[in-house]
Amino acid sequence: MNIRTPDKIMLMYDGGTAEKKGENSFTQGDISLSCVMGEKGLNVSVKADFTPLKYITLRWNFADGDIPTGFTKVLGDEWERAYGTMEWRSINPDVFMPWYFFITNSSDDMPCDNRRTCAFGVRVRPNSLCFWNLDGAGATLWIDIRNGGSGVVLGGRTLDAATVVFGDYNNISAFEAGQSFCRSMCDDGIFTKTPVYGSNNWYYAYGNSSHEEIIRDASIVANATKGLENRPFMVIDDGWQPYNCDGPWHCGNKKFPDMKRLAEEISQMDVKPGIWIRFLADTVKLSPGVKDEWRLSRNNAFLDPSHPEVVEHVKQDTKRIVDWGYKLIKHDYSTFDMFGSWAMHCPKSLVGEEDNWSFYDRGRTSAEIVLDFYRAIREAAGDTLLIGCNTISHLCAGLVEINRTGDDTSGKDWLRTRKFGVNTLAFRMSQHNIFYTVDADCVGITELVPWDKNRLWLKALAISGSPLFVSCKPDVLDSEQEKELAEAFAVNSVQTDTLKPLDWIESTCPQKWLHNGEEIILPWFE
Repeated sequence: MNIRTPDKIMLMYDGGTAEKKGENSFTQGDISLSCVMGEKGLNVSVKADFTPLKYITLRWNFADGDIPTGFTKVLGDEWERAYGTMEWRSINPDVFMPWYFFITNSSDDMPCDNRRTCAFGVRVRPNSLCFWNLDGAGATLWIDIRNGGSGVVLGGRTLDAATVVFGDYNNISAFEAGQSFCRSMCDDGIFTKTPVYGSNNWYYAYGNSSHEEIIRDASIVANATKGLENRPFMVIDDGWQPYNCDGPWHCGNKKFPDMKRLAEEISQMDVKPGIWIRFLADTVKLSPGVKDEWRLSRNNAFLDPSHPEVVEHVKQDTKRIVDWGYKLIKHDYSTFDMFGSWAMHCPKSLVGEEDNWSFYDRGRTSAEIVLDFYRAIREAAGDTLLIGCNTISHLCAGLVEINRTGDDTSGKDWLRTRKFGVNTLAFRMSQHNIFYTVDADCVGITELVPWDKNRLWLKALAISGSPLFVSCKPDVLDSEQEKELAEAFAVNSVQTDTLKPLDWIESTCPQKWLHNGEEIILPWFE
């Protein structure tokens, strides 16, 4: 379907709605709404003086030939990480699809003759939270411009809410169509100069670690990568800070007495130091200098990123970690901490209709506040690499080099790794090296996960062209398994391979893949 102005536009605000059919703009009271075709898509903007604004909806009715017919399957994206639930479905008017969706008429495991895939979405980093409905008669775009759960008060300024884009692709696979459409949504992603891979201690330690144990972990990855020109990372996950999964972030705990010295010792092993942080959590309320007015109105255990002093506080935490010598920062939990929900529990938008809370700054949309938070971290980090985790996928594109695009895999439960890891590797790879580098999460190497299972997941990540991170419990691998790990690191250290799912339209956990153009089987179910 070609991009065109919508058949109906509607604005929802506190106390009412306004709508127009067959027009691309309208004015009602102090509100002005317009949809104007621009160079990169349909630009949607709104202006208001004092009326609190909530949603803009745009409706396109389908005519013959607009979308594929016959055998059709639909794939939508997720708000932030995937939770093992991404799949091609039948058309369902009650399903809300964040950011974009594809509709296709055949399988990627078939020849591409007479193949057609249509795509509907918005360009990355809109100043709104956007999601779609698809039904048999047309498509509806919801543009959430609320502030928390309340209407945003623009105070006379014009909000550039979103840029809408469509795509229509013929005689190529749905995966290739997805890649092309992702490029139309994002042409300014940022990426690492060299491939990122290495170790993360979470999936065997689960927060129970120490300075000495991190050095031991770094020695494992150093030994497994001897002779490789591109050196690995050792990422210290949750557990280094004074309080469990909480601020403050100005020092380590008794087991981590000197975070700067730890970074230096890791670097001396020819391994790059990385670290995890949860910027907005302050449950114990012992972070130095934090004021009551910095806290979120809906839950005072978390800091409100719309407050300018909170942003400065986050920037100082970021700069401190950079000054300690860490070359990678993994920032986590921010979507949950801001909005109070995991995206898998949000069937529509990130904030429920019954929640009427607002941020400290009522004059910006939730998306604008999130974007300014990400930009502040990006600015403070300088050349230090960023991994977003629990970051809103469409908003962090262009502001992090790497994005954790799925929920946690496991060093305890193989079925969790298979569900979350394989699903996100398959269904988010069309964004890889376009929005950001896609991170489908770790291989948790412990005695609780059979090596024949981990070997398969290790191979998939190694040849995917995306980062391979391993959590390896000491002394669990024999010499042959250590050799396999070293070989996987060697392949992934250059990340020149490509891996594309083939039977992903038929399965949430595809087994057929194209590796460098050759079909292979990854037998998850043997």
